[in-house]
Amino acid sequence: MAQLSDDCFAFGGPLMSAAEAMHILKSHLHAVTGTEGVNLAAARGRVLGAPVVATRDVPPHDNAAVDGYAVNFADLKPGEKTVLPVGGRAAAGHPLGRPLARGEAIRVFTGAQMPEGADTVLMQEDCRVEDGQAILPPGIKRGSNRRFAGEDVKKGDTVLAAGRRLRPQEIGLAASLGLTELTVMRKLRVAVFSTGDEVREPGGELPDGAIFDSNRYTLRALLETLSCAVTDLGILPDNLASVRDALAKASQDHDLVLTSGGVSTGEEDHVKAAVEALGKLHFWRLAIKPGRPVAMGQLGKVPFMGLPGNPVAMMVTFLLLARPLILILSGAEDAPPRLYRVASGFAYEKKGSRTEYLRARLKRGGDGFWVAEKFPRDGAGILTSMVESDGLVQIGEGVSHVELGSLVDFLPFSEVIA
Repeated sequence: MAQLSDDCFAFGGPLMSAAEAMHILKSHLHAVTGTEGVNLAAARGRVLGAPVVATRDVPPHDNAAVDGYAVNFADLKPGEKTVLPVGGRAAAGHPLGRPLARGEAIRVFTGAQMPEGADTVLMQEDCRVEDGQAILPPGIKRGSNRRFAGEDVKKGDTVLAAGRRLRPQEIGLAASLGLTELTVMRKLRVAVFSTGDEVREPGGELPDGAIFDSNRYTLRALLETLSCAVTDLGILPDNLASVRDALAKASQDHDLVLTSGGVSTGEEDHVKAAVEALGKLHFWRLAIKPGRPVAMGQLGKVPFMGLPGNPVAMMVTFLLLARPLILILSGAEDAPPRLYRVASGFAYEKKGSRTEYLRARLKRGGDGFWVAEKFPRDGAGILTSMVESDGLVQIGEGVSHVELGSLVDFLPFSEVIA
């Protein structure tokens, strides 16, 4: 008796591994050219288009690391207290204005420019002042509590390389150099649409057999975290001519076209045929779960990616494939997300020929180490599983079972969703 398949994508030839798909992405893509200047206030998340070279030292002068008294170390008596007159005061932004005289102490505050000739600062908690005389304890080392000019950045240093995605700390570093603007890669222009006669815009009526479109809104939000300029083309019907015309038009003035749905093998799945009519496909079925029906190709010279229609599968394949594709096109440096080893809080059986991504939440185990607790439902349409999970457990090819308590690779959403 013939055995029926319980795998809805079991047909259509051999599947491509995720690693092979990534190799194709990297070999077929290059950064979209073009840069622009943006104000620091608008630079977060953008990709740096030119290296940043320091034009000055940071900090620009030696300064006090604590509140206290600045002295020349040679004026301190070894092994016993030293008494020096307090000859002046220096605060942040209010330097002494003259060199330190030998045999005097200067009252200084954190961040104050060190007077010329001073090389050591004693903390105020360790000192006392009587009748204008600072009484300084022994035991301090030369240079203590003194920050040097250029200690953070030296003039001429390349402090930020082109291709870096700008986080708050990079923007702060640029500001510390006195910059007000950075050269960044121009925003990637991405066209997005959903497909399916059953898909409806949120807010309207929902006929029998219809669903509201969550994918387009998820995609738009994900693209915005990557600083893309998004064009929303709405929902397309299950009609080959409509899909083909929309893809052709979108390819004329966008750097990337992204769709969800319509890339499987059904009679109403027209995206694959439309792409093949306008260009070519490099892959369309991967050995991953969820997200097997995912297509990558080109419309003329414009990259195209068709993601699955199921919401979880769409989001997982975006994070695994569309996100690195976008970073390549955006000129970003190659920085794969980090996987973390955690203990498995579940036992699991799977096919060894594919990679699976399980939604999971982290909790502290009794030994203090992190444990991944698998979300109880596996369906590719259960979007609440993405909301209630902390990330994905990756079960690689060649692994057919996971034992309770064994170590597994965990991809936190924080690594791939800014």
